[in-house]
This record gives sequence, C-alpha cells and structure tokens, in this order.
Amino acid sequence: MINNNQTMTTEFQNDTFLRTLKQQPTAYTPVWMMRQAGRYLPEYRNTRKNAGSFLDLCKNADFATEVTLQPLDRYPKLDAAILFSDILTIPDAMGLGLYFVEGEGPKFERPLKDEKAIQKLDIPNVEEKLDYVFGAVRSIKKALNQRVPLIGFSGSPWTLATYMVEGQGGTDFLSIKKMLYARPDLISHILKINTETVTKYLACQIEAGVDAVMIFDSWGGALAHSEYESHSLNYMQVIISNLNLLGYEEIPKIIFTKGGGQWLNAQSKIGANAIGLDWQTNIHHARKIVGQDITLQGNLDPAILLSSPEAIESAVKKILDDYGYGESHIFNLGHGITQFTPPENVQCMLDTIRSYSTQFHKS
Repeated sequence: MINNNQTMTTEFQNDTFLRTLKQQPTAYTPVWMMRQAGRYLPEYRNTRKNAGSFLDLCKNADFATEVTLQPLDRYPKLDAAILFSDILTIPDAMGLGLYFVEGEGPKFERPLKDEKAIQKLDIPNVEEKLDYVFGAVRSIKKALNQRVPLIGFSGSPWTLATYMVEGQGGTDFLSIKKMLYARPDLISHILKINTETVTKYLACQIEAGVDAVMIFDSWGGALAHSEYESHSLNYMQVIISNLNLLGYEEIPKIIFTKGGGQWLNAQSKIGANAIGLDWQTNIHHARKIVGQDITLQGNLDPAILLSSPEAIESAVKKILDDYGYGESHIFNLGHGITQFTPPENVQCMLDTIRSYSTQFHKS
C-alpha cells in the first residue's frame, strides 16, 4: 500500500498541530487531549446512550463521527481530532471476543491462557475485520472538512499482549510476566503477530485519511528496566520502520509509554516524530534528553482538571515555562482525561494555553 495523498501537503484551516510535528514556526502551542471525546462531556453520554453500548458506538461510523467532533464543536481551540475507537479492536479482530462490563472495563471471552491458543494466533484480515474503523475514518474526515488534522492510533504490541494474556485490564500483570520470563518464545510469537497486525492496521488508517498516527504503550511502564526495550520499544520501532517502508514517511508518528520517562533517550532513537510524556516526567528535563529534532507531547496531570481555575492556570503556565521557547511542543494531558472533569475546566486550560504560549513562538 502506497499513500498517494500525502498528509503534509494538504491544506487545513488549522495546521498548527502538524506544523509542530515538523518543528515549523507557529503562533502558539497546539493542544489536544487524550480521550478528548468521552464521558466528561454530556453530549457524549447522550450519544453513548443512543448507541446502546461502547462497542456499538465504535462500530457505527455515524456515531463515531458524532463523538469525534463533539469536543471540537465545544472547544474551538483544540488543534486536532483523534479517531474515536479503542485499542482493543485488534485482539477482537483476532477472535478473542472483546466485551465491556459496566464499571469494570474491557474483558476477553477467550484470552491467551495456554500454548495451543497462542500458537494458533495469527494476523487477521485487517481490511475486512476492521473495516468499520476505516469507514469511521473516512466519515470523520469528510465531516471535519479540513478543519483540523485527524489522529489515528493503535495500542502497542506489548500493551495489546497484556490484555490478550491477562484477559482484562486493571491487573497486576503477573500472568503475562510469568509467561515472559518462563516462556519467552510464546511472548515473542504474540508480539510478532501484534507488530505485523498493528502495521497493517495503521497503514489502513492512513489510507482511509488519518493525518498522523499514535502508538499507545499504556503498559510499557510495567516492564522491568531490562525488558522495556526488548519487549516494547523495539517492536514500536519495527512498526515505524515498516510504515516508512510502505511509503508513509511523511505521516507523523507519535509514541507514548505511560511510566516511560526513564527511557526517553532510547525512545528518541526509534524514528518517531514525537514522544508523549506522562505527568511524572519533567518536560524541561525531557527536552534536554531528546534534543531539538523530536517534538514532545504533554504533560498536564489530568487530575488538575478536577481542581480550580486558578490551579489549572498555574499548572498550565508551569509546563509551558518549563518547556520554554521553541516550536516542538504539543500540549496534552499526561494521560486520558477523567470522566469526572467539569467541562468548563477544560475551557480554562485551553484559554490559558492559547494566550500564554504565544510568547514562546516566533510567528
């Protein structure tokens, strides 16, 4: 698959996000939020109720388009949209039987608990099994009408593997870590299958129209120091290299490892255009480690948005001050926005970013 509609040549009403990924001059620091379409918005909750379930919401292009655009309509100062979907669509396409339990999160009917199941694991027909995702991308792009860029995404091979082996989220990772240390051959098989599948999945998202892609390594920080590069980072590097070989060099690629601040130097060497930071990493320190050629994304503690406008304004300014002058910072949260966030507090954050960040830019 070769992309014949390179994103970076497309004209947007607001291209600040993409310009920042290329370290080009902008008038202010762009911002978007992880989980910016979600339960903190009353309009999202209404759409979710109409859809019937979270998976029905994801698998219906009209609903997915509606919720993707909701935060942009409420907050014109957002500089990017992110596809409304879930990282676990891939293992679901592999036949593991994804379902959601209210108040408990995602679970799988057929997790990878034995060697036979793992050996049977294979790359699914991504184009067919996940066509609803690519249909949503096309629908969202049409509805956006070049307002802002659209971000596509996937879970990292390691993060997907944790759910596939543990069978659900919120675990202590003992099942997958036991397998990692006792049967590295089985973990290697899962990670290789996931890597090839993620490559195909992101390539299809790009073909459908996304303007940048992000790999969410939500559980990379659970790995021991000696295991992170070999079992998480190296596989993300393969995905980036694969996408470049497929002809998508111009599509910006972002990686984010929650709890991964101690590996910034290694992360900066895998070919990503940007590195996401969680709130436990000082952005000034991170900038000194990665240098000027990689954009940093982050990293406000989402919990601050539960507080007061004064606290939010102070915290936002602190991050902008810590990053300092330059064109390579995308403001974001250090993880996903919590469902309990008052929507007006998001507006406070966005207003502060837009007004305060102009002093750090040339244009």
